[in-house]
Amino acid sequence: MAPEAPRKVKVAIIGSGNIGTDLMIKVMRTSDVLEMGAFVGIDPESDGLKRAARLGVAITHEGIDGLTRLPVWPEIEIVFDATSAAAHKKNSEICIAAGKVMVDLTPAAIGPYVIPVVNGDDHLDASNVNMVTCGGQATIPIVAAVAQVARVHYGEIVASIASKSAGPGTRANIDEFTETTSKGIEIVGGAEKGKAIIILNPAEPPMIMRDTVFTLSSGATEEQIEASVEAMVKKVQAYVPGYRLKQKVQFERFGSNNPVAIPGVGTFQGIKTSVFLEVEGAAHYLPAYAGNLDIMTSAALKTAEKVAQRKLLKKAA
Repeated sequence: MAPEAPRKVKVAIIGSGNIGTDLMIKVMRTSDVLEMGAFVGIDPESDGLKRAARLGVAITHEGIDGLTRLPVWPEIEIVFDATSAAAHKKNSEICIAAGKVMVDLTPAAIGPYVIPVVNGDDHLDASNVNMVTCGGQATIPIVAAVAQVARVHYGEIVASIASKSAGPGTRANIDEFTETTSKGIEIVGGAEKGKAIIILNPAEPPMIMRDTVFTLSSGATEEQIEASVEAMVKKVQAYVPGYRLKQKVQFERFGSNNPVAIPGVGTFQGIKTSVFLEVEGAAHYLPAYAGNLDIMTSAALKTAEKVAQRKLLKKAA
């Protein structure tokens, strides 16, 4: 007798835009533990909903209310939210009340921040986990890498993405992006003070996602910092192959004779580390230049798979 196929956990995705559609395709093509149960939007003419229907996935264009009326709703265990920070509050309340786990791809930050390579195992029993932002997923691992070997007094990131890869949801959440990413730099990255900047680059042809990470730290050598950063890059590459250093890690030393001053933060001595990254997307649904969306969906997928594996282990026990 052939062995029984491994059981999967059914998921729903709310948000039929670029992020939601790319995530759906990742679930269907690459996941061994997740199974698409439903795909949800609010525009019946959206490409995402039409694509989901062609793929045989249950759909609704009536948002979260429509999802709860689908026959598959009782079987859904994990719900991804790829809508907006404003819409997430209602979506989360309904899903959590029904016993579902929310994986939040908006900057709403209702649940704990999760960066898979930094704290991916810390919140597997939470009812809502927040994926911070695309810039956060790309840069917070680097801040955390420095914080693993040094005291990070200040961390600043600049995320530059192609304007074409920023849809209506991303544009509507710009303020939340900077606030949520800044907090993530501190809470998950380990910096005492964090700052985030996002740039929508209108260049044609569209440019690949580029990220710059600056840290001011003390208590570690340049060699220790560089080794920690390079090890972290390899960890991220395990689920985002297009994530890479653009050039070698750069350093600048500040001593008592030339301390660096950050307005509103203070004056520091130590090492300024500059890390230059680029993120090329896997092009499952989106163009390869949209690495900002690819790293977000890849991180959400990785997190949901960890949650699903924990659920399956509990059921098997």
